[in-house]
Order: sequence, then C-alpha cells, then structure tokens
Amino acid sequence: MTRPIRVEIDLSAIKHNYRQSRAKAQGSLAYAVIKANAYGHGALEVAHALADEADAFAMLNLEDALALRKAGIRQPLALLEGPFEKQETLLMAAHGIAGAIHSEHQLAWLADGHFKHGQFEAWLKVNSGMNRLGFLPRQVRMAAQQLRNMNGVTLSTIMTHFASADDERGVADQWQRFEPIARESGLAISAANSAAVFRYPHTHHDRVRPGITLFGCSPFEGQTGRDLGLIPAMTLSADVIAVQHLQPGDNVGYGCCFTADKPMRLGIVACGYADGYPRVAPNGTPVSIDGVRSGTVGRVSMDMLAVDLTHIEQAGIGSRVVLWGEDVPLETVASAVGTLAYELMCGVTLRVPKLYR
Repeated sequence: MTRPIRVEIDLSAIKHNYRQSRAKAQGSLAYAVIKANAYGHGALEVAHALADEADAFAMLNLEDALALRKAGIRQPLALLEGPFEKQETLLMAAHGIAGAIHSEHQLAWLADGHFKHGQFEAWLKVNSGMNRLGFLPRQVRMAAQQLRNMNGVTLSTIMTHFASADDERGVADQWQRFEPIARESGLAISAANSAAVFRYPHTHHDRVRPGITLFGCSPFEGQTGRDLGLIPAMTLSADVIAVQHLQPGDNVGYGCCFTADKPMRLGIVACGYADGYPRVAPNGTPVSIDGVRSGTVGRVSMDMLAVDLTHIEQAGIGSRVVLWGEDVPLETVASAVGTLAYELMCGVTLRVPKLYR
C-alpha cells in the first residue's frame, strides 16, 4: 500500500462499547448487530474481538452467518430479515442460525421445509407501525399458531423494530401496539435497538439489539458517542500529498465552488468520494491536521480533497489529516454533510486499507 490513506479500527473500543451497551440492559441478552460488514468495521474481525464478550450476534445475510460459523463463532446468530429463499431455511436450521419470519411466503417455506438437520428457530416479526416488515397485530396469533404447528420449527421470540426511538416521537405508539401481543405470546421479547437500549429501559425485556453504539456513535441527534460513555472505533485518515498557495480570487477544485478572499495555503489530501468521503461535503467540513482543527475547501473529487493549512504553519507534505474519528467526531461530520454516521461508516470503500488495533 503506497497511497497514504487508511481506516483504523480500534477493536478494544468495540469491546468497551459492547460492555457499555449491555450494561444499559442488565438481565437481557445483547445481540451485537454486525450487519453491513459490522457497519463497515469488518464482521469477522469484530465477531472475533467480541467472541468472549458477546451473548449473541445479529446480521442480515446467511453467507455472513455461515462465515462466522466457519470461523468458529459458536454464539447464537440471528438474521434480522430472515431467509430470502426456501433453501436458506434448511441451511439455517442445520447451522443453528435463527431468523425473523415476517411474511406469508416465509411461512410457506417453513411449512414445506422437511428439515433433516436441526430445528429452525423462528423470530416472529410484528409490524407495530414502521410498515416495512412484519405481520400486523391482528395477524400475529394466526402466524404464531402456524409456526407452533410446524415440524422442525421452534418459535422462540417475538420481535419488532422502532422507527423513532432516536427522536422526540419516541416509542410509545409502537410499544402500545406491540407489548400486549408480545406479553400474551409467552415468547422471548426483542424490541430495543441502540436508541431504545439507552433511552427506553421498559422495552429491554429478553433480547436487545445494540448496533451503532457498538462502534462508538450516538443514535441521538446533537450527541456524540463520547457523551454516552462510548469510544469511537473507526478513524478515517489520509495524508497531505501536495501544497498549493492561493492568492485572492483564485478558485479551488471542480466547479470553482470556492474562491479565496485572502492569501491561503491548501493541503491536497489523498481521499475522495471513491474512498467513501461524501462529495456533498460543504466548505469547512471539520477535519484535524496534525492534531489541529481545520476544514475542507472546495468540492470533493474522486480521489482528492483540499483542506485549509493557512493557520497551521508546521503542516505540509505528509501531514496526517483525520477526516473522522479520534478528535473529529463522526457525528459532527455527518451533521455537516447532511447525513447519518451510519451512512459514512458503511460507505468506506474497499480500496481503503483497514488497519486493526
């Protein structure tokens, strides 16, 4: 690797963050959510780091769960959207991988499963108001009874997902729809995502599902992970590869969307939107250069971006620019570019080397 860009993953921070998240829901099993390649941090690496910590893991794709099993991860695994085709139900049963059942076609696959190896563990998904996946409350009893009558199927859990646990709307409406049905079912209850783990203890019950908090980010607008006692796990940084000296009236980058109004010194950084840094980042999006706060200048291009070195006399070729992480909170960058920390973490591309520590 010669191009000076890297994403550093602090596995000890992830361990700390898992402990902090689980401590908020004492008495519950904490399923560490590692979908989307552990939010860009590396699912296998994160699972190995948490192998002696995590109660269980939750993810999206069967191939990811099978990779964990092949790598020796023995904890319970759950697929949050369940099987995507009938054949997957057989593999899930054989490898002890639970899955959400949220629709009639999945019930049909299980009814015709003919499981020869293992039991399929079903988590019955309830649509309590988010209107993505799940059975409506009036359908839950019928679906639960069908699952209980199937050979080779064990119905263990009833689950839902909150749409607004992270904002002022909260969970009250959805919880009012879900909780009576869940209590009546006698099943283990799983409802709390990261935001509900930290804000709504009455939703914790048997199985919680912390996701973004594992990686040191807050699910709440206006707060950083550090405000919640978390440690950022991902740092994206790159080096200055060229320096430009501007005079008043000089433009910068594609579209000439920045014009200097005074003499300036710019650092050209080996990071662009092909690495996952958002093209829409406005002038002044925060960065740290050799430990000093600064901001971006001009439009982000495919392979490069510019930062202001004017007030940092010692900075130059080879200076390390932290784009997020460490002393540049990911949440702050996400707010500046009009997105979420989730998207930035997941968007780091494969051409950026991962360094684990």
